[in-house]
Amino acid sequence: MKPHLEKSRKYWRANLRMVGLLLLIWFLVSYGAGILFRQWLDQFSLGGFKLGFWFAQQGSIYVFVLLIFIYVFWMNRLDHKYGYDEDPKEPQNL
Repeated sequence: MKPHLEKSRKYWRANLRMVGLLLLIWFLVSYGAGILFRQWLDQFSLGGFKLGFWFAQQGSIYVFVLLIFIYVFWMNRLDHKYGYDEDPKEPQNL
């Protein structure tokens, strides 16, 4: 197999693992904390609201936005590791 194809496969595999993990975290926070574990979480409060309710209404949105930033950071590191990062010296085609 050609080296660049093997590098591309490893890059894609790492990318899929990363996206899968981030989607699992998002699922656990939005569905798990907001629905499945709501009753258990309701024994705690955050800002005067029961924690299960807070996750269902706002917490999952905050976690989603945080996961976007984590994805960008992690993807930049992955791009750099496999040599797919943008060269800052080259002009950007917009």
